[in-house]
Amino acid sequence: MRTLPATARAYLLCVGLTAVLCAAPALRSGRAAPWGTVVALAALYALCERLARRPPMGRTGAGAFFPVLLAAAFLLPPPLAGLVAVPGALASPVERSPARVRRLWHAARLSIAVHAASHVFALGAHRTVTAPDFPYVLLPAAAAALAFSVVSALLDGGILVTAERSSPRTAWRAPLLGSLAPHLVHGLAGLMMAVLWHSTYGPVAALLVLLPMYISCWVLAQYHRERAAHQATIRALVQAVDIKDRYTRGHSERVGRASVLIARELGMDGDRLEALRFAGILHDVGKLGVPTRLLRKNGPLTPQERRVIELHPEYGHEMVRGIGFLDEARAAILHHHERLDGSGYPYGLSGHHIPLFARVVAVADAFDAMTSTRSYRRGRPVAAAVEELRRCAGTQFDPLMVGALARALDRHGWHPAVTADAAGAAGAVGGVPDDLSGNVPSGALPGVLPGTLRAVSPVSQGVGTRAPEDSPGRPFPGPRGGAR
Repeated sequence: MRTLPATARAYLLCVGLTAVLCAAPALRSGRAAPWGTVVALAALYALCERLARRPPMGRTGAGAFFPVLLAAAFLLPPPLAGLVAVPGALASPVERSPARVRRLWHAARLSIAVHAASHVFALGAHRTVTAPDFPYVLLPAAAAALAFSVVSALLDGGILVTAERSSPRTAWRAPLLGSLAPHLVHGLAGLMMAVLWHSTYGPVAALLVLLPMYISCWVLAQYHRERAAHQATIRALVQAVDIKDRYTRGHSERVGRASVLIARELGMDGDRLEALRFAGILHDVGKLGVPTRLLRKNGPLTPQERRVIELHPEYGHEMVRGIGFLDEARAAILHHHERLDGSGYPYGLSGHHIPLFARVVAVADAFDAMTSTRSYRRGRPVAAAVEELRRCAGTQFDPLMVGALARALDRHGWHPAVTADAAGAAGAVGGVPDDLSGNVPSGALPGVLPGTLRAVSPVSQGVGTRAPEDSPGRPFPGPRGGAR
């Protein structure tokens, strides 16, 4: 608690006092209050919270049983409805410290939100909700669910603003927009519970509403577990590449980030955006098939060695061929060194014959290679790198992708990074950096050590230059042959 800023501590205290004041009238209700319903719903919610946060659901189950709380808002007066959330919130597992403060905060936030939802519902409906009333209470129930969502988001946003110094826009807008639809669904399920609670079948029938909620929670948990496995697979492959090629450490993640910036400007979202991020992150995975002695070689490469390095897109494509979730990313891994004029590799594709994802990754790859500082050269300013991309647009890069990246950078900015292991590479005189294998315009690399790269046009690069991963010239024009 002492580690929190003073404003955050004051905010937590105010929220806690508000929750106490909201619940205080319940103490004056006496025996006339429906305490049996309060106890039953509170015990049910506490049990559901424990089940939802246990494996295999974990954190993905949090909030899955809000229908119980909203049913309390439809069945009970506001002070009593707010009490239903308290036992479950106080008993729920907390992974981060301070655990006691987090539990109290969770209980106070939910209590206030349920109290507000109950007040809103009372304005348009009476408490004894029966089957004949069902169509007429849909609007009050939706308003109550909306109140629950808004109050929860406002309270959560307040702690983000005061404790983590988040901007109000970030703290409130995204959580609120993301929670509206789920809470409206929870409101409908809670209303069904309330109707069944007062039906001839009794409260036991209301439990049937929770079965589909539990199943949906379980399905969501499986999705998150599968997604986590995908992320672990990607991380393992990228770490392997970073270990093998120390000159470009961190490059893959930044290419993925730049690819996402371009994709968003092009209007992509959802699964395609995620697939493109994977494509950017894994574009260099084929380096695992290239001998380490070539990637770390000091001095110029022979034509035969350069041909071996130019095989890395095909190696990468073969490595990920069996990974189903990568989908379109595989084409980007194979073709991200193709050029718009047809002089790229491995197959010399041109124009729109080059897959869309590959054209995006090519621009992102070149941009990061030019702006990143490595042990053998300094990075270029962002503006200079964008200007170089524009100069080569139409011959090497897709102008649409270059324009999208430029607009995204104007909006979001970029933070270049030092990617090489300077201590380990400081003595390298011509090692095999990642800049000279096909995407980065050769005139765009400041500070390259003598003997490693000739100043030639972006379309052609001389034999004997270094050739790993991001440079523009292709020393052997035309396709190398058919598909392997």
